[in-house]
Amino acid sequence: MRKIVLMMSVSLDGFIEGPNREIDWHRVDDELHQHFNDVLAEMGAFLSGRVTYQLMAGFWPTADADPNRTGPVVEFARIWRNMPKVVFSRTMQHAAWHTTIVRDVIADDILALKAQDGGDLALGGADLAAEFLRQGLVDEFRVYVHPVLIGRGKPLFPEAEAEALPDLRLIDSHRFGNGVVLLHYERAGASGQ
Repeated sequence: MRKIVLMMSVSLDGFIEGPNREIDWHRVDDELHQHFNDVLAEMGAFLSGRVTYQLMAGFWPTADADPNRTGPVVEFARIWRNMPKVVFSRTMQHAAWHTTIVRDVIADDILALKAQDGGDLALGGADLAAEFLRQGLVDEFRVYVHPVLIGRGKPLFPEAEAEALPDLRLIDSHRFGNGVVLLHYERAGASGQ
């Protein structure tokens, strides 16, 4: 069965974006970008909320057309365009680039998606992740901690009831040359699902 893998970058103080949706503090260099490409190219689909999808759709469809882009950026543009995408939105009416719009997170539907053949499912977006967590649907966490403090903004993990939080087991960590640290966890007991 495929896994749902939450992949998000956060500041050291736990924010995914600044108070005005800034993400310019991300320290993504070619090494880290190539790592993202290697991981994401093996996924079966991207799952995102409307805001994350629109942010991605505003840049990646043509990013490889700019001759000044680095190799990892060009490679990811192609990965993103060709990857099946599921965007969860109650307001979007149309989407392109192999995208399916789904109105609500329904556990049975997500379990059916996980049961399909293919690679794991990359989950992005704090609001969507909160709903997946509330329903116990996240199997792995790949949290990329950037060595910056931004003070305020949108937290990756909003306040949650303690019983809704899964026990986690560290399965890997990695320090990149730019100081970003990957913390890779799985739900306790999730191996071999």
